[in-house]
Amino acid sequence: MTVAPATGRRRRPQLAAFLRSRRARVTPADVGMPPGLRRRTPGLRREEVAQLSGVGVTWYTWLEQGRPINASAQVLDAVARTLRLDQTEREHLYQLAEVPYAPDREADAHTVDAEVQGIVDALDPHPAVVYNARYDILTANAAYRDLFDLEVLRDIGVRNVLWMLFAVPEPDCPLVFRDVELPVMVATLRGAYGRHVGEPAWESFVRRLSAASPYFAELWSGGDVVPPGPRVKTFRHAAVGEIRMTSVSLSIDGMPDCRIVVYTPDDAESARRTASLRELRPQREIPPS
Repeated sequence: MTVAPATGRRRRPQLAAFLRSRRARVTPADVGMPPGLRRRTPGLRREEVAQLSGVGVTWYTWLEQGRPINASAQVLDAVARTLRLDQTEREHLYQLAEVPYAPDREADAHTVDAEVQGIVDALDPHPAVVYNARYDILTANAAYRDLFDLEVLRDIGVRNVLWMLFAVPEPDCPLVFRDVELPVMVATLRGAYGRHVGEPAWESFVRRLSAASPYFAELWSGGDVVPPGPRVKTFRHAAVGEIRMTSVSLSIDGMPDCRIVVYTPDDAESARRTASLRELRPQREIPPS
């Protein structure tokens, strides 16, 4: 990450103040150390933070003084563990130290909380879904289920929209311009994959979908990368015909690898056909995983 010199100079005093404040709140007892005598500092001493973090006392002192020294991610992680920083504080530390931040990814998200679920449901009559970075469907509202035949997912056995689009025969794919839209989705997937290289769940997903779909395998091998973004997509539906929708991705606080995708009709006829889908709404749920 490149930071302008003036910006870096402004961040260093903030870094110093942040480290001092975090150090002051951690007691020796918190880290299994005896309190000792003549302790004037309310928390850990600088030399104690350095010792517990496995870094030199001089180096840590300079870091806390806001001097222009280089810090690696590994060293910042060690300091963060010693100071018992949570994920938000750890990210703040990285930003102040001008080091690219990569959050811990213990597991992919598989559920959403009640607040997110309420937002997704409230977006009806607009189709809305929560995807993680692999396009797993974490939840969706009734309008999304109107638009997509999620019974296909029960047949496939995978709650994933890429499987639904690649594993079905081409005439059954709900996207009209399949050869335009699917390359973009795969490029978006690859953009997220860079943060998960080597993770068993991701490697297995790519391997299995490549085996199930030669077209996916071909696109994946191309190596294209794009970020999520708004798109105008045309869907085909057996009951009402073609529907043009604009899709917009919304980030979710606390779920950095997930997004809410909302679809809105792109023209008056598509709005009419979407309304017709609501009138035909089946009472179906997303297939269980």
